[in-house]
Amino acid sequence: MFKEQRLRGRDIIGKVVVSDETGSKFGIVEDVTFIAETGELLNLLLVEPTKSAREANIQQDENGRYIIPFSAVKSVGDFVIVSEKDLF
Repeated sequence: MFKEQRLRGRDIIGKVVVSDETGSKFGIVEDVTFIAETGELLNLLLVEPTKSAREANIQQDENGRYIIPFSAVKSVGDFVIVSEKDLF
């Protein structure tokens, strides 16, 4: 199962985020937020948001980057696949 695998933030940066329900692209992972003590990933921060990201009303940080909770991530490969229903 995906959640049991160890994943490093640098393995995700630069990847395109895609919805598993619709196949819509949301943007590119620019950075991740995490808990320093444990290394637990909290959120993905996106740049170059697409129209789909803007229409989905995804939360943004103070720099305008879209915030994807790591709990919405279903898999990471060539793309980061997320569940739209888990974005909020």
